[in-house]
Parts: sequence; C-alpha cells; structure tokens
Amino acid sequence: MFPWLAHGHIFPFLELAKRILKRKNFHIYFCSTSINFTSINNCIQKNLLQNSIELVELHLPPSHELPPHYHTTKNLPSHLVLTLIKAFQKSNSSFSKIISSLKPDLVIYDIFQPWAAKIASSQDIPSVYFASLGAATLSFVHHLYVCGPEADYPSTAICLKNHERKFWDDIFESVYANVFEEDKDVFFVNFKLSSDIVLVKTSRGFEGKYMDYFSGLFKQTIVPIGPLVNYDHNRNDEEENSEIIQWLSKRSKNSTVYISFGSEHFLSKDEIEEIAKGLELCDVNFIWIIRFPIDEKRISVEEVLPKGFLERVKERGIVMSRWAPQAKILSHESVGSFMSHCGWSSTTESILFGVPIIAMPMKVDQPINARMLVEAGACLEVSTDENGVYKGEEIAKAMKKVMMEKSGDGMRIRAKELSEKMKMEEEEALDGAAEHLWKICMKNKRCKN
Repeated sequence: MFPWLAHGHIFPFLELAKRILKRKNFHIYFCSTSINFTSINNCIQKNLLQNSIELVELHLPPSHELPPHYHTTKNLPSHLVLTLIKAFQKSNSSFSKIISSLKPDLVIYDIFQPWAAKIASSQDIPSVYFASLGAATLSFVHHLYVCGPEADYPSTAICLKNHERKFWDDIFESVYANVFEEDKDVFFVNFKLSSDIVLVKTSRGFEGKYMDYFSGLFKQTIVPIGPLVNYDHNRNDEEENSEIIQWLSKRSKNSTVYISFGSEHFLSKDEIEEIAKGLELCDVNFIWIIRFPIDEKRISVEEVLPKGFLERVKERGIVMSRWAPQAKILSHESVGSFMSHCGWSSTTESILFGVPIIAMPMKVDQPINARMLVEAGACLEVSTDENGVYKGEEIAKAMKKVMMEKSGDGMRIRAKELSEKMKMEEEEALDGAAEHLWKICMKNKRCKN
C-alpha cells in the first residue's frame, strides 16, 4: 500500500488495510516516509497488527528546503506543498527498489503517483488505484477532462463559482507547470492504469448516481469501500478527551456546534474573527478547534481571537488548538451540527454519525462535497461574497437555521437516514473489495508460477 503523504490519505489506506485483514489473510507492506511512522505505528500496535502490516520507508531526495520533518502534509506550511509534491515525484527510484526487493503480488497506489503503477507493471505486478476523494468530485473533474468545460454536467447542483473555478485553474496550472512538466493527463491516467477495479472511499446509498456516471466515463468497475472512519485514531489522551466529553454531557441534545477545518487547513486571522463574530451573534454552544502550522505552535488562541471573546462566551463554548477526538464528539448526542470545510474524510465521518454540516468550503474538492450534501438534504452552505469571503453575519444566519429552526431538524433526520444507509452497506462493500483484491493477488501468483 502506497498512499500520498497526507494524513487524509494515509489513514484511509491504513483503515482499509485493517478492514481487509479481518476478511483475508493478506500480508501488507505499508510504504511512507519516516515522519509518518509514529502515528501509523500507534494504530498498528493498538490493533495488534504488527505481524500483518509491515512498514517500509520511502526516501525522498535530501533538501535544505524540505527537511525530513516536512516529508508529510501534516503541519506543512502552505508554501511548501508544491515542493513536497515535486520531491515525492523524485522518490520513484526509491519505490522501484522497494518493489524489486519485496516482490508483492499487488500494489495499491494513490493520486500523485501513477508512476507507481507503471513501475509495478514493468515488474509484472498488477496495481489498483484507491481514490480517497468522493465520487461526486471524481465524476465532476473527469467530466471536465473527457467532455470539456462547456458540456453540461448531469447534476446542476454540482458546480463551481467563478472564484472557485479560478482557484482550480490556478492550482492545476501551477501543479502541471512546476511538478508534472505540463503533463495534463497525469491525474487521469490513474484510472487507466488500475487493474480491473478502482477503489473509492464512498458508499452507493450516498453517491450511487455519481459512481455510475464516473464508471461510464472511464469504463472501469468502481468498488465502493465505505467511509473508513478510523475509530482507533480518535482514541488519544483519555484524560483530555474525558474533559471534552464531560463538557458535552452537560449540554442538551442537539444544542452544540462542533467547528473544525481539518488538520491541513489553517484559518486566516480574518476568517477566525468572522467565525468568532458569527458565534457571538448566535447563542449556541460550541467546540471550536483552531489549528496552527507547526512553525507557529507558540501562538495561542487568545492571540488570534477578538479581545475579550473567550470571556464573553466561556459559559457556552470551548476553543482549543490541540488535537480533539472528532469521532467521539460527532457521536455525542449533544452535537447538533458540524461546521466544516467539507474535506471528504470530515464529510463522510459527519454523515456516518448522522450529523448535518454547516459548510464553509475553502478549496479544491470541498465546494463539490458541500453541494453534493446540500443536494442530499443534510447540509447548509454558508453564503459568501463574490470573492468567496465569509462574513460573521452569514455564519450566524446559517447556524441559526440549522440549530434553531425546523429546517435544521429536517437536516438531522436526513443525515440520520444517510447514516443508516452507509452503515448497512459498509460491511458488504468491504467484503466485496477484499474479495476483488484477493482474486487479483491470486491471479498474479498463478501467473508467476
């Protein structure tokens, strides 16, 4: 297994490894950089999988600009993201040596390394692409690639605003120019290289129509593998966690908003101030996680919040910068909504626990995830100005609708319906995925013999 160097990719791969090991007697080599090994090892040891999952170190080229503690997207300053992607491309020789040495029966690879599939193929090893994005995003992006930007996408709910389209154009142009030498097919060839199937982190009851459209575009069998929520990763410091859970337990049912924008998006000071203004304009309980880049860990939440904010909201809110047990928080009955950037892992986790989302999408796939969920009836997107800027008044308005009005009750009912569908399908989907992967491995073994 060879994920991209982001925790939002590593942990779905790791969770998939855990789930298929319960179904088939695989031995899994898990390839990543050493900086990611501590958190991966913790999960392996908690699940007693040391004999089934073996860590293999990928070596990136030495660089003064990108020391080893930056060989991960976790806490990576945003200006170094392209540098990391570029360095990752140059690790192909390291990966080739790993494959030659281990001689696996199958490689499962990720979005930024179609070269991994090519290396595997050169050594007569099949490979399967695991897409940890949602089917709506995958089908929308591939629709643009196959049909062109002028062709109508089947769902009118899935669209990009002008500033979002500009962001996409700019980021793709930058990645193509600076990393992939203008190779415009690099992301899309993953599906053509994948052997027999493509794994997608979704469920049919949640995104069935998008899966079908996407499958039709590339003539590939799409195998859903469910949300892959990593419960073990959410068991960290029990003492700190218990304080949060005790605080939640004193609040009434559906009275609290959980606010988090993931581990890899850092709010600007203006965004923090507008969210704080929205919270002051809306009298709801809240838990708000504010993350800072690793180089800015000495900054305290008090420094970035409006003066006196913490004192004014101390009876109904918690603001913290440390890690929080997201699954435990979302599964608590006092949590009535999740204010989120709508990263795919956060989106699926929220729906798995039946919690509707107050969406503040920021970039890349997040607007599509948000609008897919709005269409499904379990999300309200906060309005922005024409440049995508969020204002406190609009944030407060959205919170009031979801937390204080009947429309919010309808969203909670719908989120719970989607949750039940997702849970019902998950085990069967994983059974099917494990069987597909096992057959590919066995076919390769027979060919070798």
